Amino acid sequence: MENMSLQIYFSQIKAFPLLSFEEELELAKRIQQGERACWQKLVESNLRLVVKIARAYMIPDIPLMDLIQEGNLGLIHAVERYDPVRCVRFSTYANWWIKQSIVRFLVNKRRIIRLPCRKEEILQKVQKSYHALTQQLARKPTAGEIAGEIGVTQKDVNSVLPMTNILSLDGDAGETGTAGILEFYEDYTYNPERALLRKDSQAAVRKLLGSLKEREKNILMYRYQFKGNKRYTLKKISAKMGISPETVRQIELRAIKKLRNNPEADFYLA
Repeated sequence: MENMSLQIYFSQIKAFPLLSFEEELELAKRIQQGERACWQKLVESNLRLVVKIARAYMIPDIPLMDLIQEGNLGLIHAVERYDPVRCVRFSTYANWWIKQSIVRFLVNKRRIIRLPCRKEEILQKVQKSYHALTQQLARKPTAGEIAGEIGVTQKDVNSVLPMTNILSLDGDAGETGTAGILEFYEDYTYNPERALLRKDSQAAVRKLLGSLKEREKNILMYRYQFKGNKRYTLKKISAKMGISPETVRQIELRAIKKLRNNPEADFYLA
């Protein structure tokens, strides 16, 4: 019965055409002006995206249709918050909200073990560190790297994973029918908009740095973790470059001022 309902639903959403980037931006502008029909069109054209994401979170005892419905709520939220000024594809932006909605649903359905207060605190730190390190390293961090980041032992990190038979730190949603605990643990600190902007801005800022003089560029790269994901102090930079810390500081300020005067930097350096 469920398979039949899914097939009917899939057939229905295939009738909604996909949108070009320009069409998405135009619809978003008209939605801000209160045009309800445009709101519905943007939702309908992205229902297939929700299905694709929901499939990755399938687990045996949760119907796929339930995941799709939760993902649709995330999609609606994304439509309401999407700002065309960002010039980001809607599917890229909505991806975060859809996943977040599905993950929260799974947390409420599957979290059957209540952790002690101290372990709850450690788990929240692990979650926050996991997202930060994933951005910095461009890959999933190891338990050891997370432990070093939050100042606890690897044993402490592993101790907050008592549900290993259900969830695994390294589990991959959609491949084994389970997902990592870091995927399922609800994250109240995570902001998908901030994460999206951070990811997009890194590449853009690197491009902007190319407009600076070599010494200005190198100082900013040392100061803002573009060299080995490590933030250098003024003293360390001065030792590397053979100039005084005060000179480093002045060059840094001058370089930042140049970037802010660059029209292309308005969004990324705001």
